Amino acid sequence: MDLRDYIRSIENFPRDGISFKDITPLLADPEAFENAVGHMAKIAATLEPDIVVSIESRGFIFGAPISLRLGVPFVPIRKEGKLPHTTNRLSYDLEYGTDVIEIHRDAITPGQKVVLVDDIIATGGTAEAALNLIESMGAEVVGVCVLMEITKLRTGQNLDDKILSVMKY
Repeated sequence: MDLRDYIRSIENFPRDGISFKDITPLLADPEAFENAVGHMAKIAATLEPDIVVSIESRGFIFGAPISLRLGVPFVPIRKEGKLPHTTNRLSYDLEYGTDVIEIHRDAITPGQKVVLVDDIIATGGTAEAALNLIESMGAEVVGVCVLMEITKLRTGQNLDDKILSVMKY
C-alpha cells in the first residue's frame, strides 16, 4: 500500500508558499490508518523505548496506538495551560513568535528511553523543543518517529540523527 495516495496536499495553507500535508484521507480509511500505525510501530519497536511521548495534537493520533502496540506508557506533550497537574514547561522560538509546551512533571523518570512520535516533521522546531523538554527531565530520546518528513524545511540539526520516518517529501 502506498500511503502517499492517502495524503492530500493543500497548497498555500495555512499561508502562501506552504504545501500542507493533510492526513484526514488516511485517517478516514481504516486499512491505510492501520498500515501507517503498523509501519510507525515497527520503527519505534527497533528503538526499544520504555515510553512513547507525542506532541499535541496530531501526534496523539499516532502515539497512542503505537504505545498500545509496544505495551509501553503513553505521555502527551501539550500546549501551555492544557495539563491539569504540575508541569515542566519549555518556551521556544517559532519563525513567527514563541510557543510553550508542557508535560506532567511525574510523567517521565530519569533514565527512561523515550520515542517521540508525531505525524510530521518539517522545520523541526517543535520536535526539538519536545526533545529538550524530555531530556531536561533526565530521560533519553532514542528516536523521533514520524509518518512524514519534509526534508527541505528542517532547520533543527540536533534531530537529524534521531528522525525515523515512513515517508519523505
